[in-house]
Amino acid sequence: MEIIARFADQALEEALVTYPRFRTLHPRLVARALFQGHALMLEYTEQPPKDDPDAWEFQNAVVKRYKVLAAG
Repeated sequence: MEIIARFADQALEEALVTYPRFRTLHPRLVARALFQGHALMLEYTEQPPKDDPDAWEFQNAVVKRYKVLAAG
């Protein structure tokens, strides 16, 4: 799967409005190949704290918005 950069950037920017503290971690949306299909997830230059409950919510917000944008 190839990520469409303009949709990924838009999804990230929209989610960063709600979760601005993740901006300093430089997130980017990536597609990881699975045995069957792929998984969309965020990669960071610096990982958020493992106990940060918003890390999961931020990732979900980005992935869900990206899927909507990419579906057109």
